[in-house]
Amino acid sequence: MKEIAISEPHDIDGVLIQWGDRLFYPGNRIVKTKPQPKLRDLAARQRAAAIRERIEATVVRRAPQVMVKVTGGGRGMKAIAAHLRYISKNGRLEIEDEHGQTMRGKDALRELADDWRYGGSLIEDTSNRREAFNIMLSMPSGTDPASVQWAAREFAKTELADHKYLMVLHDHQANPHVHISVRTESKHGRRLNPRKTDLHRWRETFAAKLRERGIEAEATRQATRGAARNHPDLWRVKAAEDRRLQKPRAAHRRGAAATASRREARQAWQALAQALSKSVLAGDRKLAASIAAFTRDQTTERDSTLGNTQARHVLQPQPAPEEGARDERRSR
Repeated sequence: MKEIAISEPHDIDGVLIQWGDRLFYPGNRIVKTKPQPKLRDLAARQRAAAIRERIEATVVRRAPQVMVKVTGGGRGMKAIAAHLRYISKNGRLEIEDEHGQTMRGKDALRELADDWRYGGSLIEDTSNRREAFNIMLSMPSGTDPASVQWAAREFAKTELADHKYLMVLHDHQANPHVHISVRTESKHGRRLNPRKTDLHRWRETFAAKLRERGIEAEATRQATRGAARNHPDLWRVKAAEDRRLQKPRAAHRRGAAATASRREARQAWQALAQALSKSVLAGDRKLAASIAAFTRDQTTERDSTLGNTQARHVLQPQPAPEEGARDERRSR
């Protein structure tokens, strides 16, 4: 079977794979010491079809975006217990553990704290290292809370296996979300240490679980969507509720790294729109037009939110950048 190099400039599927990976799968970076793998015809078509689906979900259907965020973590049992009281409303909300068992009440909170304290290496009241991570999984308002809870449960089974964890659903606020507190040390003594690539994978996993439940969800990066929002940390939210927050976090990202990421994303959208606009398939050409409309909306929204009165470049299908002019990709 003939092999097609994914960098072949006149092959639409090759362009979709190459630039689509930059947009949707940022962990796929160029490795200079090894040649890029080649995909056989069937694998390339399947991969390109997956990229087309991601593009359509993002620019046509504007699928709801999942949020997965590490909101902090307890350095010692006192901090962990305080967080469990906070997310369970002092035991009034149902708590679910890694075995699927549910419990309520102050007595249950005390028993859980003892189980975490002694279930593995001893967790002292205060510690110099983080003994738990607090994770929040969220969907926009209007999403079925039971589906969010189910997807969060399946996410935890996949990504947090071998760790003790507790989860609580919050469906009394505008957007349904699940708080998960996970013990840093696994049952085998390994410690959890999530990085940016892990967080992106967690978002992908959570979105996939929601889709299994029949809920449309995407895990597209902010740079890909042209967004620049800063989501507040949970401690800031709690401090604001108690009127203790002295310096609110900036609502939008303005740094050089965020600007560079958005610029690279626009370059990728440009290459995709150019390739699709020359396709013999009407569906591809329609998708190219949708990309152009999407990027125009990105520019308008970004100018509005960042307060920039200068006109920004509106992306239209243009020739794809030359191979030698491509920026080195970075993990985000």
